[in-house]
Order: sequence, then C-alpha cells, then structure tokens
Amino acid sequence: MALILLVEDDRNITAAMVRALTDAGHVVRPVGQATEALKVVTEDQPDLVILDLGLPDIDGTDALRMMRSVSAVPVIVATARRSEADIIALLSAGADDYVTKPFSSGHILARINAVLRRTQAAVAQAPTVIVVGDLEINPRQRRVALGGQALQLTRREFDVLTYLAERVGQVISRRELLTEVWNQSRIGEEQTIDVHISWLRRKLGETAAAPRYLHTVRGVGVMMVDPR
Repeated sequence: MALILLVEDDRNITAAMVRALTDAGHVVRPVGQATEALKVVTEDQPDLVILDLGLPDIDGTDALRMMRSVSAVPVIVATARRSEADIIALLSAGADDYVTKPFSSGHILARINAVLRRTQAAVAQAPTVIVVGDLEINPRQRRVALGGQALQLTRREFDVLTYLAERVGQVISRRELLTEVWNQSRIGEEQTIDVHISWLRRKLGETAAAPRYLHTVRGVGVMMVDPR
C-alpha cells in the first residue's frame, strides 16, 4: 500500500483513477491544481505522484520542476504529448516515468508498481549511517546530526549533503549536482547550487573562508572533506 498523490483536474478521469488505485490497495489523495499538489508533497510526503501536465494554474512541466526543488518523491507524468523531444524534456525535468493518454488502469498500475519497486530497492541499498568527522547522516530516516546535535535541513539540503558525503574526497561539479540531485541540466541554474552550499555551510557552522566539511575548488566544484 502506498500514499499516492493524484494531480488531475478532469473529474471523470480522477474518479476512475481513484477507484482503480483504491481497489489495488493504495491510499489516494486527489487534487486538481499544481499549487495544491506542491503543498501535499511538502506536508504529507506521498510515496508517489501521478502528475497530469494540463493543469489550470501552472504548466505541468513547471510544476514538476517545482516538486523536484523540494522533494525526491517518484513522479509519473500523465501526458498527451508523444514526441521524443517532449518525453526527453519531461525525464530531464525530473519525471521517473510517463504514460501517454489515453491509458488503461492496468497500464498505470503496472507503471506504479515498477517505480515503487525501484524506489524501495534504492532505499534498501542505502547505507544505514554515513559518518564524516562529527557529521552523521542517516539516509533511510533522512536525519542529520553534527556532534550529536540534530540539524534541521530542507529536503534539498539533505540531498546535496548526502550526495557529497557519499563521495568524500571527490570534487563534484555544480553541473553534476544539478543533474544528479536536481534532475535538471539547464544552463544558468548552477547558481542554485551555490545558494544551497552557502545554507549548508551556515548550518554546519563554517564559512567559505574557513571551511571544515565543504571545500570549494575554484572553477571546478565542491568537495566534502573529513576534518579529522
């Protein structure tokens, strides 16, 4: 059983989808607008999102990028777009899978089960705790402590910190973080990385001028270092 956020403004499609997903044993939270969906993603933390692109308030692709800025929740896009360029753009924006309309309930259920299996396998393979100096990161529980004191990180801050901690001693480019953590590759978005690194440094009690864990390699990227 999974908590599934269904983002669809067509009432007939919503009713049919809710019935099919409920019959399959899932709990469904239907919403009709992207703004509602973003609130549910951040507050209720669903296990999976089914996202229609033809929403009345925000373009579905933009909504997908917004979701990716705050959550790593698996997203299956439901779209009438069939061109290869459109599908590549959706996957690049952060979709985990897609279905083209019209689709059967059996088809979407199979896609949901496949994505959930991949997600659960990734969680199971994640290390229990990552330790770097006095920093302890629990990827499964999404908790971070520094010197035994819990740190309050946003979802994206946690994802960035974990990605770097899993690669101690490696210089990671901003483009790699943007691609692997944000699931985006748009030129000009690298400044987002700098902002999140700055926020992380503040919470780790360091600065760019006096780093302990996060060291900038000028012109290349950032590297996690064990300060011991």
